[in-house]
Amino acid sequence: MVGRGIRDDTGRKRGCCNAGLALAGRGPYHPVMRLLFLGDVMGRAGRRAVTEALPRLRTEWRLDVVVVNGENASHGMGLTPEHARLLLEAGADCVTLGDHAFDQKDMLQFIESEPRVLRPMNFAKEAPGRGHRVVTDARGRKVLVAPVLGQVFMKRCFDDPFSAVDAVLRAHPLGGAVQAALVEMHCEATSEKMAMGHFCDGRASAVVGTHTHVPTADAQVLPRGTGYLTDAGMCGDYDSVIGMDKAEPMRRFVTGMPRARFTPAAGEATLSGVLVETDDRSGQATAVTPIRQAGRLEQAGP
Repeated sequence: MVGRGIRDDTGRKRGCCNAGLALAGRGPYHPVMRLLFLGDVMGRAGRRAVTEALPRLRTEWRLDVVVVNGENASHGMGLTPEHARLLLEAGADCVTLGDHAFDQKDMLQFIESEPRVLRPMNFAKEAPGRGHRVVTDARGRKVLVAPVLGQVFMKRCFDDPFSAVDAVLRAHPLGGAVQAALVEMHCEATSEKMAMGHFCDGRASAVVGTHTHVPTADAQVLPRGTGYLTDAGMCGDYDSVIGMDKAEPMRRFVTGMPRARFTPAAGEATLSGVLVETDDRSGQATAVTPIRQAGRLEQAGP
């Protein structure tokens, strides 16, 4: 676990739940919010990992809010309404999308009626759906979820992500309109993700990168209190090429010629993401813990 922690008057580090404090009729008071973000869900293997594990993890880890990137959940390209419902029923409070947001054409209509599914906020202005949302947890605490697309090395030139994020954070200040704020930076370049982390430092509870499907080892709390991870990785089979069955990508790299379509790898998936703990009063991150559960990768978690 990475973080500065919160200490009581005796200097001892407090846990995520203080049983000595209670709200009338509402059980123990949690001075710390526990927010789980899961990286790109990749095909059937990723969907299975999320739907089987998330209901249990919500209870075992005492999760308050769960956000899942679902943009590759349907055949590795986009998200269908059916699969969006599966992720939400499994325990996701919000499902975010990226540059493949509308690869599945049914999403164009579905996203208008399902506010828990979010497209990137700097997508085309004519795009349907919403680019950010305030989620309310079981205790009434409000969490801003704001996905955004980067521009470097991306196939399309999306609107400026920094000005888009700046406007949303100004409208939802920590400790005021919301108790926590999560910015998801969906892009190719690690430098652009890092720049967004520092740009949001002190104004967002966490900035988490997605898109490259490979978890990075730089989980940290930035100097002004924003939790940061360059890439959360994917929820998918890591015996693959970024989640795709490895035969066809390898053939294209070696020969330069395609022979078949890419298909998602179907082996046991690793649930990959990050757990961010935030202080209710300030909205700042107190701990950032990489998550890797099941599958081939070295296991990690709280």
